[in-house]
Amino acid sequence: MTGRAETERKPEAVRALTRGLAILRHVNSVGEARPGEIARALDIPRPSVYRLLQTLEEAGYVVFSGSSNLVRVTRLAASLGDGTALTSDLCQAAAPLFAEYGPRLVWPLDLSVYHNAAMIIQETTHGRSPLSIDRAMVGYRLPVLRTSAGRAYLAFCGDEERALIIAHLRRLGDPVDAPYLEPEWLARMIEETRARGVALRDAGEFRPQTSSIAVPILSGDLVLGCVSMIWIRSAMTARKALDSCATPLAEIAARLALALPG
Repeated sequence: MTGRAETERKPEAVRALTRGLAILRHVNSVGEARPGEIARALDIPRPSVYRLLQTLEEAGYVVFSGSSNLVRVTRLAASLGDGTALTSDLCQAAAPLFAEYGPRLVWPLDLSVYHNAAMIIQETTHGRSPLSIDRAMVGYRLPVLRTSAGRAYLAFCGDEERALIIAHLRRLGDPVDAPYLEPEWLARMIEETRARGVALRDAGEFRPQTSSIAVPILSGDLVLGCVSMIWIRSAMTARKALDSCATPLAEIAARLALALPG
């Protein structure tokens, strides 16, 4: 009986996914559309369109206009077409740069990209650094608000994307994130990070025994990812890390951006 129920649910889930992708493609092709227009163009019942648009909005792929019933795709949706290729290009470019800078900085380096309310480590020197206390970090999900990589991404991404990410984190409701979702804390963190050009984690959050700094990889107004360095808090002060390591990290990020195709 259970197997039959699962079989019956699968076609409905597949149909919802197919319809959701069709809606994304349609809105992307026309630029903006009202739910009723989408329903007519795709021959999908209007209640289903509203339900799917709500899901897509919660996931950060579409946004409704604040002054009308128009819906548009976000940069997150626009990045789907080449997101995998871009990440692959970043990893290919990062590997030789990490090999070059790793012996100089000694402490572990990470390349991470934002995905679905987390920073995902794509390339790292944890396996090679003699000072690393972690291994097998590729694919590891870092919290956005409690890591330097996430803070760098939030501080330098566009206002619309930042608002979507913060709204998503609020909906997830992780109690550990609550203090960092306070508007005053967010505003101060963003202002300080942008003024320094470097994000900092040094208050015992996430992993109490370590600290980290991170810089964004920028292409125009887009943040492609972040480069971070982690160290044991008792071994070095944040001030020393900023003074001695922020510039090399910025060099890596700038060279990564330049190394990407077209």
